[in-house]
Amino acid sequence: MTDAPTTAPVARAATAGEVLAGYLTAQAGAFLRALPQAVGEAGSRPAALPASAQAAADLLRAVRRIGGALHTFAAAFEAQWARESRTELRWLLDLLDQEPGCQRRATRLLEALDSLADTSPEGAGMLAGHAGAPKARALLERQLTLARSRAHTALLQELRSARLHALADRMTLLAGEVPLVAPAAAEPAAALLPATGTALAALLGAGERLPWQRAARAYGGAGLHRLGPVREAAPGAVPAARAPADADAALAADDAPWLRARVLVKRARYALEVCGAPGGGLAELDGVLARHQEASDAAATVAAAARTPRITPATAYVLGVVHADQRLEVESARYAFGRRWPGVVPGLAGPAAVPSD
Repeated sequence: MTDAPTTAPVARAATAGEVLAGYLTAQAGAFLRALPQAVGEAGSRPAALPASAQAAADLLRAVRRIGGALHTFAAAFEAQWARESRTELRWLLDLLDQEPGCQRRATRLLEALDSLADTSPEGAGMLAGHAGAPKARALLERQLTLARSRAHTALLQELRSARLHALADRMTLLAGEVPLVAPAAAEPAAALLPATGTALAALLGAGERLPWQRAARAYGGAGLHRLGPVREAAPGAVPAARAPADADAALAADDAPWLRARVLVKRARYALEVCGAPGGGLAELDGVLARHQEASDAAATVAAAARTPRITPATAYVLGVVHADQRLEVESARYAFGRRWPGVVPGLAGPAAVPSD
């Protein structure tokens, strides 16, 4: 489905309240239309939510956009209501994405391992014929299936909870009346532009602080070398228990600026949607950073699997290769982001970034 703006361009006579109310009531309506189908299909069988792609996509799309508008234009809403609504929307977003996230990681990792273990003459991988490949695949499949089942169980419990019903009631009220602060609602639509500009400035600032020199090549292969040595264990400690945690923390810190950039890309996109302005390539940037996040999450999953007790050295080796493959995908996504970023920046920083009326 498309992520094109869902609002018409801001009319000259519209007030800020009318623009925000029109956007949020439309998104709340989309939320309420998608919720019954997503809830019903998620309760039918494991992994049903990813299968009901349209309902799940519509619901998640509405949740993200309502939350983004409430964040960027917070001053226009009743403070407690906006804060509580954002908290509940974030809860639902995290809940709904757990099971599909497990499915995406399973697909990504198993396809990567199968490609690396390919034995065909025209596409043989570096793990072709390796004794640890079948066991590594079985381990990943087993652990990811278990994680998906647990996520599905948690989803079923929460989809029938009073908390979700309360959120649905909140969205029902939002579809009829948006709790705006009276002075902000009466201002002209141009009053929305400073908040939109703030969202764009936050993205541009984050972009300037990204370590671009480390994303200069599609596959630098230097990810582990630049993270610094793993600290030695303290006297009496067990080194094997410390090293993985330190390495995981170093990789998480390395990924953090890019993950933060994706959050800011989304907020800027949704702010421009509210104003009916073009996204300036932000949807494409969001897609690239989504690939970065998927590869980062997949690598972390493989690292956790490699710490499974009593696996054979051959299995551990294969998992290490898959982990390295995903970290190279992380670097590839950063490179792609860097290639696209210069073309997007002029549109965000220039006078046409937001409408003038």
